[in-house]
Amino acid sequence: MEPRKPFLLRIDPDLWRDLEAWAQDELRSVNGQIEYLLKQAVLKRKQGRRVESQPGGSEEG
Repeated sequence: MEPRKPFLLRIDPDLWRDLEAWAQDELRSVNGQIEYLLKQAVLKRKQGRRVESQPGGSEEG
């Protein structure tokens, strides 16, 4: 497994506070919460693309 890639993220203080509270609710660090949310967003995007690429498939909400 490759080591994790560090990067700098500038974030609005209000958003940071919201993420911090959310992370505490789910017993995660803020970094862990951000990583979790990003993974979920990427998974959802990939699933949506699979539906769109199927013949006759479209995303209707």
